[in-house]
Amino acid sequence: MSFSGNVKEELSQQWNTARHCQIAETAALISICGSVTINSFNQYGIKIHTENLAVARKVFTLIKKTFNIEADISIRRNIEKQSVSYSVIIRQHKDALRVLQATKLLEEHKGGFEEFHIVSPLVIQQPCCRRAFLRGAFLGAGSMSDPNKSYHFEIVCSSEKMAKQIQGLICGFSMDAKIVRRKKTYVVYLKEGSQIVDILNIIEAHVALMELENVRILKEMRNTVNRKVNCETANINKTVSAAVKQLEDITYLRDTIGFGKLSDGLEEIALARISHPDATLKELGELLSPPVGKSGVNHRLRKLSDLAEKVRQSKEDYYD
Repeated sequence: MSFSGNVKEELSQQWNTARHCQIAETAALISICGSVTINSFNQYGIKIHTENLAVARKVFTLIKKTFNIEADISIRRNIEKQSVSYSVIIRQHKDALRVLQATKLLEEHKGGFEEFHIVSPLVIQQPCCRRAFLRGAFLGAGSMSDPNKSYHFEIVCSSEKMAKQIQGLICGFSMDAKIVRRKKTYVVYLKEGSQIVDILNIIEAHVALMELENVRILKEMRNTVNRKVNCETANINKTVSAAVKQLEDITYLRDTIGFGKLSDGLEEIALARISHPDATLKELGELLSPPVGKSGVNHRLRKLSDLAEKVRQSKEDYYD
């Protein structure tokens, strides 16, 4: 099962004891992946569609616990796509009416359309209800990428109004949710690992949260190690390049003007560098008599490089 599937499996077993929270979660599921039907006798019915068995089981049980209604479940298999879809159906008019009135979705449906555009603010007044609503929204149309690959959390909405409402609820918990248009849908999403941890905490997917945190810790450790290795490698390369350049300059001076024309200090450091090409500045300084610090060694080597450059320049001027 995918990471996203694991999150939904966990959330399908998460229950609020407060009825107002159960109603908020039901409202989210109906508005996100549900539709209302009206027959020729002007009687209501509700159908909630999902391709996830755990979600279908949660919807069925939620309706039973919250409203004491026995819903029907319809299963459809697509042999070509090798997929299964589930529909939780409330067929009785009085039952559908009771659910729509409790979730404040009846007014929303009076226009005659099947898809809902927004949920009444009365249903999600309290923070606990907003948490339950977001949990229901994720169960109905949410997904998450595997954190080992990337950080991405999203809820797909059929209308821009619904997307903006969900975005507002998420941002109300101090997160920065974004909306993007994808074909005919609107996707509310989070990209930052820390914010996805927060949203999992809000919808009470605590097991998934711990798994995500473990992945984040391992990734941060790897990144820290890689940064240190890269930094050390860069420093080694820099040191080696500097040592090679120093050896080239010292060898050039030896072969052109000879060490006899150098001061005692410069000759001593030149001989030390030729004898110990792999030594660090600190190690070179300890070889001198008396010992010299890193800055002193660096200063002498720089003077040798400057002198070698002057000799090269004078040679070029001579041949010109």
